[in-house]
Amino acid sequence: MKTILTITGSDSTSVSGVQADIRIIASLGAYAVSAITSVTVQNTLGIQSFYDLPAATVRGQVEAIVNDVEPEVVKIGMIRRCDVLQVIVDLLVKYKPRFVVYDPILRSANGDLLLSPDVLAQIRQQLLPLCSFVVIRRNEASDILGPDVLSTVHLIDDAALHGQQNAFSSAVAAYVAAGDSVEEAERKARDFAARGLQPKQRPQGVGEKLFNRFVTLVGDHYRTNSDVAFYADCLNVSATYLAQVCHRVGRLSPKNIIDRQKTRAIANDLLTTDRTVQEIAFANGFSSQAHFSKFFKKQTGLSPSDYRRQEHKNQQL
Repeated sequence: MKTILTITGSDSTSVSGVQADIRIIASLGAYAVSAITSVTVQNTLGIQSFYDLPAATVRGQVEAIVNDVEPEVVKIGMIRRCDVLQVIVDLLVKYKPRFVVYDPILRSANGDLLLSPDVLAQIRQQLLPLCSFVVIRRNEASDILGPDVLSTVHLIDDAALHGQQNAFSSAVAAYVAAGDSVEEAERKARDFAARGLQPKQRPQGVGEKLFNRFVTLVGDHYRTNSDVAFYADCLNVSATYLAQVCHRVGRLSPKNIIDRQKTRAIANDLLTTDRTVQEIAFANGFSSQAHFSKFFKKQTGLSPSDYRRQEHKNQQL
């Protein structure tokens, strides 16, 4: 069984990164060994943060594997630091693997550039010339190639490979390791990637269901609790995850959603009851009329009394 070394970042969802590389390489009959460059904090909603491993740690991982297992094929993915890039370049020059596949991870799912200009420049100058096969989305080519296009670069732009660049590059590595020519490996890898992971095979987040449960909870408790942590605890998730879900599904923060619900209820009380402003303030969980008035004016631009007068006047017109 042929061995392939993958050098890249982690992906907690296993849709890409080192976890996907291992899965894909194994499914094609090769054995995957790995060195991790970055640990990501992510879920089905995207990447929240990175922990880039020190260059010495990356060097240690690669040397431990290369000295012992001697993989002839190497696949490289996420590199975010110049010193880590230099380590990888030095090791490629020293150990001279037979075939190097490079699949740059340039942008996040929402389009943010993940690499600094310095890293991109060093990749262009030092890493690309050492690679046998480079896979880049056509719309990202200028980010990493500049005005030059090397013969080893394969630009991906067809719909069949949308979301499957990682699978394509891992498959190229596996087929080349098995003895296929570059041309045959590319053809087989394209077919493999086009089949891809079906939606039911991907991890499914609970975001939309959680959002609906959150909105229901807010409707039940907004008068007595405006604390986001309270709702996160009720839903048994972290406040960070609740915020991610609300931004993705509702396009608002949890606090904005709570405040909007509270404001709508207050406005309804002001227009449909004869209770005083102070009574409405206490009914909606405010400790003082001053605090209540400040909150309502921030949300609507009017004091509770002015809002009540203006709306009553509008209804009479």
